[in-house]
Amino acid sequence: MTTPTVPTTEASAAADPLGFTALESEVRSYSRSWPVVFDRASGTTVHAEDGTEYLDFFAGAGTLNYGHNNPLLKQVLVDYLTDDRMVHTLDMFTAARREFLETFSEVILRPRGLDHKVVFPGPGGANAVEAALKLARKVTGRESVINFTNAFHGMTLGALSVTGNSMKRGGAGIPLVHATPMPYDDYFDGDVPDFMYLERLLDDSGSGLNAPAAVIVETVQGEGGINAARAEWLRGLADLCRRHGILLILDDIQMGCGRTGKFFSFEEAGIVPDIICLSKSISGYGLPMALTLVRPELDIWEPGEHNGTFRGFAPAFATASEAIRTYWSDDALERSTIDKGALVEAHFNSLVARYGDDVLVAKGRGLARGLQTPDGETAARICDEAFSRGLLMETSGPDGEVVKLLPPLTITYDELQRGLRIISDSVAAVLPAPTA
Repeated sequence: MTTPTVPTTEASAAADPLGFTALESEVRSYSRSWPVVFDRASGTTVHAEDGTEYLDFFAGAGTLNYGHNNPLLKQVLVDYLTDDRMVHTLDMFTAARREFLETFSEVILRPRGLDHKVVFPGPGGANAVEAALKLARKVTGRESVINFTNAFHGMTLGALSVTGNSMKRGGAGIPLVHATPMPYDDYFDGDVPDFMYLERLLDDSGSGLNAPAAVIVETVQGEGGINAARAEWLRGLADLCRRHGILLILDDIQMGCGRTGKFFSFEEAGIVPDIICLSKSISGYGLPMALTLVRPELDIWEPGEHNGTFRGFAPAFATASEAIRTYWSDDALERSTIDKGALVEAHFNSLVARYGDDVLVAKGRGLARGLQTPDGETAARICDEAFSRGLLMETSGPDGEVVKLLPPLTITYDELQRGLRIISDSVAAVLPAPTA
């Protein structure tokens, strides 16, 4: 049996000019769209190894709401590490954990009338979802969960079971069970009344639908194509869950921490979820951190019943506390996010008016915005054109047909306008010129 070796010849180096593909798995994705080596970043600007600058409208898929290497948060992190503070802590009591819990409660939860307990489920968003699903089933004694078309909740098996994308679901390699998809808001283009199908199934003893433990929902489906649910739809869903004794899980992993304006994306609808999932920007600095927030009466875990080695990354507690104090002690960031979102919306509406609403559709809330194109190839070409002009964007939607914008919330107006001009130029380079 021979031992495989890593190619080192000049020919193999030419085939792999960046020096990654010989060693790294084919599963990588973003690097295929942006084939450069990134090295440094500050605010909304990312620098490649060769010195090329890129404006970042991706922001770590919504993980960098306060920008790259935010100087206020960076200083907190540097001071924390140089003072030899605790780093790996599992669920031990630490000063950093206490500071975060107190800050989060005083600045975020209490002013919003929320009394949820905080679970630290692990380092990422899928951990928060898995904990939510597990707890909902434990509380109710039921197995089934209702999810929605085009939802995305993570790549672990439980999270995949409530995710809509067929390619991602197919990667599980086993049947994904105990979840039933229902139509998301406006799935039928307004032709079917809200919840008619779900409510009929819940009320019909012959429907075959097992009594659900929970419903899990995103207020804006980021990976699903920037589909924004109406406030009245969310209120109707919350009421339906109450009437049928179903727990409401709100996945705010990508849309929380101010992405749509208010800290929680569901605040606009005036609802109070039973369980809330947070991750991505909660640490403020891009450090791994996730929360599952649960109403106190649902906190029936046995000690150690849900745990994980990296559920207590203390440097993330420190930067999260500072981010909350800095950006959420008043409503300045909320107001600027809504204002900047309106600017993007107006710009996208002008593109729709120019090319026609049968070609482009503007979507989203706050600074989670999408421009739906005729197909995935068109959206990918627009993003490629933007990249060649110095702008990072990704696509989303079931077929990748939506150009997706998630810039840092701290982006300046000049940077935002510059990025929007690049998008206009990129769209013009791909779509046929509109006829008079």
